[in-house]
Amino acid sequence: MTAELVRGQNHPLSQARLEIRVSAGTPIVAAAALGDEQGRIHGVEWVAHPGAPTLPGLEVSRQAAADHRLAVDLDAMPEAVHRVSVLLALPTGVGGPTSFGAVPAPFVAVTGLDGAEVASYTVAGLESESAVVALELYRRQGAWKVRAIGQGYAGGLADLFNDQGLAQAHQLAGGINDAVAQGVARSIPAPPRPDGDRSRQAAAPAVGPDQSGQAQQGTSGATTPQPTSPYGNQTPGQPTPPPNSPYGTTDPQPSAPTPGGPIDYSHPRRQNAAPPPPPPTAPPAQPGQPAQPVAGDATGWSMEERLYNQVWGMFEDLARTTAAYRSAVDFAESRMEKELDQALSDPRSRIGGQGDAAREAAQAKHSQLVNQARATLDRDLAQLSAESQVVEPALPPAYARWDNPVWHGYRVPMEIPMALRLGELHLPESAELRIPMLVRLPLERGLWIDSGRSGSLEGSFHDSHDLSRLAMETAVAHAARLLAVYPAGEFTVHVIDPAGSGAQALAPLVQTGVLAAPPAVGAAGVGDVLARLTQRVDLVQMALRAGAPDSLPPGFDTSQQLLIVNDFPHGFDDRAVNQLRYLADEGPAVGVHLMMVADREEAAGYGPLLDPLWRALLRLTPVADDHLADPWVGHAWTYEPSLVPPGSQILQQVLTQVAAARAKHW
Repeated sequence: MTAELVRGQNHPLSQARLEIRVSAGTPIVAAAALGDEQGRIHGVEWVAHPGAPTLPGLEVSRQAAADHRLAVDLDAMPEAVHRVSVLLALPTGVGGPTSFGAVPAPFVAVTGLDGAEVASYTVAGLESESAVVALELYRRQGAWKVRAIGQGYAGGLADLFNDQGLAQAHQLAGGINDAVAQGVARSIPAPPRPDGDRSRQAAAPAVGPDQSGQAQQGTSGATTPQPTSPYGNQTPGQPTPPPNSPYGTTDPQPSAPTPGGPIDYSHPRRQNAAPPPPPPTAPPAQPGQPAQPVAGDATGWSMEERLYNQVWGMFEDLARTTAAYRSAVDFAESRMEKELDQALSDPRSRIGGQGDAAREAAQAKHSQLVNQARATLDRDLAQLSAESQVVEPALPPAYARWDNPVWHGYRVPMEIPMALRLGELHLPESAELRIPMLVRLPLERGLWIDSGRSGSLEGSFHDSHDLSRLAMETAVAHAARLLAVYPAGEFTVHVIDPAGSGAQALAPLVQTGVLAAPPAVGAAGVGDVLARLTQRVDLVQMALRAGAPDSLPPGFDTSQQLLIVNDFPHGFDDRAVNQLRYLADEGPAVGVHLMMVADREEAAGYGPLLDPLWRALLRLTPVADDHLADPWVGHAWTYEPSLVPPGSQILQQVLTQVAAARAKHW
């Protein structure tokens, strides 16, 4: 299964011999730099580039090209090497584009020698930058991982190398540009993409036009690549690949240079071509019979993605069929009113049998239209219910309810899932049909568990104490799920409980030892936690703005952070409130997330000062409430949180495994 990385995300590597495949819409330069534990480059001899394309365990292309293949053998890396950074740059002085903002976002994939993708990353969000550290392979505790970086430099390769601590940065950048300029006649243009699927074609195992200039005719008549090097003859004195390497010693044929390709206006995180359809796992439906539902019966590159798309397809189907039913009912009522107005507009027909007959006829037509609409709705609901009964048991832990048996086979994952389940959604017309509410990871905004009274469907059955307790239990269930779906050591939870009122609900987190520290109490504890997290946000922001993400202090925890705040605003002064607003606004972009358990009315004393805080958070409720509205058709969806069944020990079992994995990780 391919891991589609986002900036900052990592993924383990299970094999040592890899290819790094780069695809862009215009010729670019691909290079690679070796770094020590701090990511520093010790000298120009630690950089593989078109002028010196081979290093021990590493080989890059000799020329600018629209597509590249970089060969990597991690077992052949010197012991002093702990990082391999993949560098991309636009050629200078050749009349092409001068910034990545004017070209399609480069796509980088890490594959095995068989072409199977391990991880991929679309380097989106670049503007004036002309050089970028796309991703890095790094060694941690004896194992190698890949991390998406996406750090760009407007000053080109010179600024990039200078940021990596290389004293000869400008000389090396100039040498690379000269080598590219001398071989610009061999620059490979972007090959035609008839189906527009740049990313997946770049990852295909077949050799592209920039990979080999010679091919032989196979026995079947198909053209097959010769086992020769895509990177040309070896430079004297440079190490050669192993005998069984797919990279031989033949230069590619020259071709004429072309200007940069057109700008790609498509969304960087959206596939340009449809993913492969799911394999057929159910017999075709009989004529006149509905199709049998199948779990994962949606498009996607993996079962996880297919299930995600299927769940949201169910959401859209339910929204659409309910909207059609409501529209039909509204039409029937308006038609009945119009017919009654027309029939009874004459005073002579308002009394007697003629008026009664008109009323009965209008009401009969109304009932007929409503019954027809309800029959269509019931048919669609039956199909969706059957699909839900098949899909729900097949969901992975990140998407599943706490009572799903999948949790009893839980193991700490090795990678972050696409999304997380925060509860269920349903509509009044189909209260029994529940659609999982999935949000993408990493979280893009904080969460607000509203412990106050509202227009809840069950609000009249709970006093303020019950609502506060349920809100805290909901927060703990969400935090436990986040801890469970992240790899060991990749997610850290802090808790602020000034008065200690959430001790009972927090017991599973505290007793299993998954918290970063005991819950902070009192005004001093509140100030200490907020100060540390705001300082963390400042440090990461400064490092990113300076283009030096590796310059953070030694031992800096790079995991995602979650702060649970209970009993707000108790224990918060004006300074603490401002820090909280700062975390809500700036934290998600640098991996610091907020989960508020609060009653808005209790914080009314701050006036409109806190309005931006509430708007920045996704409001959830501890009991069923119809406060979530989708902008598509305007439905008010009823939300119910995903809670652990009473008496179940599954939460403790899962958190115990998380704590054990964290202990081994650290």
